[in-house]
Amino acid sequence: MSRRIAGFTLIEALAALCVVAVLLVVAVSAWTGASAAAHGSAARGQLAATLLEAVRYSALATVEVVACPDQSKLTCSGDLDWSGGWMAFADANGNRNRDAGEILLHKAPALDDNVRLQSTSGRTRLVFQPNGGNAGSNVTFTLCDRRGPAHATTLVLANDGRLRAGRPSQAAADRCVLALP
Repeated sequence: MSRRIAGFTLIEALAALCVVAVLLVVAVSAWTGASAAAHGSAARGQLAATLLEAVRYSALATVEVVACPDQSKLTCSGDLDWSGGWMAFADANGNRNRDAGEILLHKAPALDDNVRLQSTSGRTRLVFQPNGGNAGSNVTFTLCDRRGPAHATTLVLANDGRLRAGRPSQAAADRCVLALP
């Protein structure tokens, strides 16, 4: 009478390892997408908070407020890419640059490398007037992440200070995603 020893065969072990590998790939993919979405939502919230604070302060203090991209030097970078961070300050002398003694209202940190935020061509600074309006034309921010152009969104700031979400053009979404490192 022969005794059978309980255990796994090599084939069974390899099959189980393949199943675990497939599940791991699916889990990592889902986690990456969820992480990108969370970082995008955080960026949208930060930008909205900055813009609302700029409108509020300009109306209450009756002074122009400038919001602009900032690469952590506390000076406007003159760039359309806001991903390196941005700031809003009370522009007491109206020169559109932050000078000594001008109040820094908000400083947003650089965004995660998986997220990009770009403004409309020509809109490297936003100037909020004491009436709550935004000087110049409407500005559209395109926000994208590693999930691709189909998941890109826009935030449109109207001249009267209203902010609304929308969908970017295919070209704007593609440009944004191409700017990701």
